[in-house]
Amino acid sequence: MKYEPTRESVTSHPVPQWYNDAKFGIFIHWGLFSVPGYAYSEKGKSIRDIHSETDEFEGQKYNPYAEWYLNSLRIEGSPTQDYHKKNYGADFSYFDFKNTFAKESRKMDPQIWAELFRKSGARYVVMVTKHHDGYCLWPSRYKNPYIADYQSERDLVGELTDAVRGEGLKMGLYYSGIFDWSFKKNPMNSPAKWLDHYLPSDQYAEYAFHQTEELIERYHPSVLWNDMGFPPQCDIDRLLADYYNAVPEGVTNERWIQRHIPKGMSLEEYADMLVKQGEIMRLDDGVHGDFLDPEYVDVNGIPDKKWEQTRGIGMSFGYNRFEDPANFLNGKDLIFMLADTVSKNGNLLINVGPMADGTIQKAQVQPLLETGEWLSVNGEAIYGTTWCTPQAGKTDTGKEVRYTRKGKSVYAIIMDDDPSGEISIDSVPFSGTGKLSIIGCGANIEGKVEASVLKCKIPEGVQGPAYVIKIE
Repeated sequence: MKYEPTRESVTSHPVPQWYNDAKFGIFIHWGLFSVPGYAYSEKGKSIRDIHSETDEFEGQKYNPYAEWYLNSLRIEGSPTQDYHKKNYGADFSYFDFKNTFAKESRKMDPQIWAELFRKSGARYVVMVTKHHDGYCLWPSRYKNPYIADYQSERDLVGELTDAVRGEGLKMGLYYSGIFDWSFKKNPMNSPAKWLDHYLPSDQYAEYAFHQTEELIERYHPSVLWNDMGFPPQCDIDRLLADYYNAVPEGVTNERWIQRHIPKGMSLEEYADMLVKQGEIMRLDDGVHGDFLDPEYVDVNGIPDKKWEQTRGIGMSFGYNRFEDPANFLNGKDLIFMLADTVSKNGNLLINVGPMADGTIQKAQVQPLLETGEWLSVNGEAIYGTTWCTPQAGKTDTGKEVRYTRKGKSVYAIIMDDDPSGEISIDSVPFSGTGKLSIIGCGANIEGKVEASVLKCKIPEGVQGPAYVIKIE
C-alpha cells in the first residue's frame, strides 16, 4: 500500500504485528550529557514526584534527568549549575563536552551492546540519535549552523544499527523533533519560556525535517520515536507518509504535537491559557501515532490503544554517576513491570544510560540479564500474547498475579520468590476444565478453576522471582 501525505492516509496505517508481539525493548540515552553524568538525585523521586511537590517549571531546577543537564545548567541556582562551576569552571561551555565525547565514544563497542540487549530478551532497540542538546550521533549531511563539528564523525547510529540487526533484533531511532538547545538559549523554567521552544525558526524547522528524513532514508528504522513535538511549519503527514512508504512495517509514537499561537494572543497569554487548562506539557494533539507512550507512569486498566511504557532502570534516562543505588530496579522489579505492562496490552521500553566511553553500569546490566534469563524459560507467557479481562489477580497469600493469553491458553504470571504447596488464585480469566502446567517444569500439576478461582498445588523445585502456570 502506498501512503499519501494526508491525515486520512497515514492514520490508516495499522500497528505491525511484530510490534504487538515484541513486548520488550531497550531505550538508549547516550551523548554529551554522558560526560558530566550528573543530575540532581533524591532517593525514590522521579520527575513526576518532583513536579507534584513543586511548581513543574520551578522543579526544572531539580530535574533528575541527566540528559537535561544543559537546561538545568542554564537555571540560576540549580544544583547542576553549582556542580558544573565546581568541576569545569564558570566559563566552560557545555558544547565543549563534544571534544571529550568524541574521544571517549571511540571506545564504544556496538557488538557488546547488541549482545547484551539480545541476552536481556528484548526484541527491539531504540537509540537516541539527537537529544534536546542538539548533538547528533551520526555524521549528518545537515550541519548545525551555530556550532562547528557538532556531530559525531563516527557513525554511531549506523554501527549500532548493524550490530543490533545482526543479533536478530529490530532497530528504532529517537529524534528530538522540537527541542534543540543549540538553537534556543533560554532555560525552560517558566510557562512562556517552555512554550517558546515550541515555536522554532524556519531555519530549525527545515533542519529538523531534513534530518528526520535523512534518518529514515539512511537507516530505515523499525521504530521512529519522536520526542516532545515537531515544528509547526512542517508537514507531518508528508513526513509520516514518507516513513511508512520507506518502512511499511515501521511504527511511530504519538509525540508529534505542533503548537500555533492563536491570532491576537501573545506568547505569555497563550502560555497562561495552556497552564490553566492543564495542557502546557501535553504532547499529543491528535496527530497520528501508532502507540501511546507514557513515561514513568503506572497505567491503570487496559488502554483502548496500543501503548508503550518507558522509563529508566533508575530515575534518569542519561547516565547519572551520583544517582542513589536504591533508585535502580532490580531483576525482580523489572520482571514484574514487564508482566504488568504486557497484561495491559503494552510494551515495556526500558532505558540504559551508558557512560561516555560506552560502559553500561553493572547496576543496569544485572537486571537486564536476570530478565533475559527469566524470559528464556517463561517467554511463552510474554511474547506474542494478548491481554485478558481481568488482567490481574492475587494469591491467597497476597502475591501479585498478572494474566496473558495466547490462543486458547491463559498464563498466570505469579510474583513469588519461594513458591511451594497449595495455593489459591482469584480473578482467573478462564472457565471450564483445563490442563495445568508450570512452564519450564515439563510436567502437569493438579488443580482446577471454579468460579474464577484456581486452586492447585505447586511442586517442589519451582523457583522465583516469578513462575507461570499455563491453563489450556
